Amino acid sequence: MILHLVVLSDWTEASQHSDYRPASLASEGFIHCSTPNQVAEVANERFSAQHGMGLLVIDENLVEPEVRWEDSSGQGQDFPHIYGALNRAAVVDVMPFEPDADGVFQAPVL
Repeated sequence: MILHLVVLSDWTEASQHSDYRPASLASEGFIHCSTPNQVAEVANERFSAQHGMGLLVIDENLVEPEVRWEDSSGQGQDFPHIYGALNRAAVVDVMPFEPDADGVFQAPVL
């Protein structure tokens, strides 16, 4: 499973469409994803203390566009990137993902 951080209200709004196209797909050409071990670090880096977040739990085997594992940050870690609109059938769960009382995200329990 791979995970995509999402503002839950954005996901709800996008539910009118047959596939999911976050802003990063247009601006960077892919959808950023993480592994369960990577997602808390990414959330704390980009969404520190932000509420209303969620995780799309994605079955990589069901993703129709190409998934590439790349070290785009130059930190020696490969992250999964989806190169195309995400087909909804690949999203097997949507989980709330909230920071703790100190505003810090912890690794999710899947």
